[in-house]
Amino acid sequence: MQKPSIPKGTRDFTPEEMAKRNYIFNTIRDVYHLFGFQQIETPAMENLSTLMGKYGEEGDKLLFKILNSGNFMSDVKETDLSTGSNKLAMQMCEKGLRYDLTVPFARFVVMNRNSLSFPFKRYQIQPVWRADRPQKGRYREFFQCDADVVGSDSLLNEVELIQIMDEVYSRFGINVAIKINNRKILSGIADVIGAHDKIVDITVAIDKLDKIGLEKVNEELASKGIPAEAIALIQPIIQLEGTNYEKIGVLKNVLEASEEGLKGVEELEYILRKTDMLGIRCQLDLDLTLARGLNYYTGAIFEVKALDVEIGSITGGGRYDNLTGVFGLPGVSGVGISFGADRIYDVLNQLNLYPQDSIQATQVMFVNFGENEESHCLQLLSRLRKQNIRAEIYPESAKMKKQMSYADSKKIPFVALVGGNEMNENKIMLKNMITGEQKLSTLEEVIEAIIG
Repeated sequence: MQKPSIPKGTRDFTPEEMAKRNYIFNTIRDVYHLFGFQQIETPAMENLSTLMGKYGEEGDKLLFKILNSGNFMSDVKETDLSTGSNKLAMQMCEKGLRYDLTVPFARFVVMNRNSLSFPFKRYQIQPVWRADRPQKGRYREFFQCDADVVGSDSLLNEVELIQIMDEVYSRFGINVAIKINNRKILSGIADVIGAHDKIVDITVAIDKLDKIGLEKVNEELASKGIPAEAIALIQPIIQLEGTNYEKIGVLKNVLEASEEGLKGVEELEYILRKTDMLGIRCQLDLDLTLARGLNYYTGAIFEVKALDVEIGSITGGGRYDNLTGVFGLPGVSGVGISFGADRIYDVLNQLNLYPQDSIQATQVMFVNFGENEESHCLQLLSRLRKQNIRAEIYPESAKMKKQMSYADSKKIPFVALVGGNEMNENKIMLKNMITGEQKLSTLEEVIEAIIG
């Protein structure tokens, strides 16, 4: 007999784990609704032509491709077998599993542009798939929780996204730092040190400052052919300290010869002043080493780090131009963020921050004493459920020990015992499974005890 298994990089989730995950999704969803974002969903699979070429050569390799139905080799000639895996895949596969939510969103906007109101504020909470090598914290199937505003260049959108991040992590009770930078500032830095053609190399290197230290960063810069004098000019910039506004003041002087760099400083200053007015609770840090996929972003960039747990970024995002250009609708700018649900799950677990009621399923279980009592309890159950109390009855009149063990294993906080005496008095014996206390109660008193 074959031993059951699941593909590497995928996971099953127990009821308790699903309760925790739903707490995360529901919290994020509630905040998105609070700010006027509308939910969409896109198919798990897209046409492969939609996905290929959007994530770079490495990204194309990580796409899960779906073989055509029937004889998927019918269009493949012997000479095609030596043309390379990507070209061959396009002949055998018309579809693939989505790699992220952004490219499908861009396709969605173009296809539905005549029915959407712009600016369009969308959110999406769905799984994505990557044919990556599974390892700790990296899966082949995982959820993304995206929010984007498209069709607007206003920096108020960036301010609002910071508010959303602040609100979500305040609700979770996680202490975080929201790090912010601007792609135009990074380009300006490359300009003033005379190495604009090395902008990607520079930002990839300084993005590793926290991980490998300044000396190793400088070594990597040198290995990319960046002159020693240019590396020397970068030092005071990447080691810049002080308040956000002190950093802004220094950058205005450093980047005075770069129009693009000063535009980035101006944008950041606007965002910082607006968020200061709003009283953001989370720590907001201007971090010049933050790069986040430089080729993708064009303006403000964000990253969120948990302060009390050693873990990577738990939220990221930024401004991008021409989101929909690859699908024939140029000039549509957007800005968005994505919450890393799986990493947030790990942080909440480590800090034990899940509210008890978020992971409890049933709030009260009725013991089943027999057919007459069962019929009486079914009516009581209906009345409790109308009060939004999660209630169940054990499905058979098994031994008391078995029924109580069931309630205990499910961490049900209350057990209701209704026998002949309780039926005659129209009462319920309510047992608190945490304290062990039992009390003869009316239905109204039971409701009050459970709801608190």
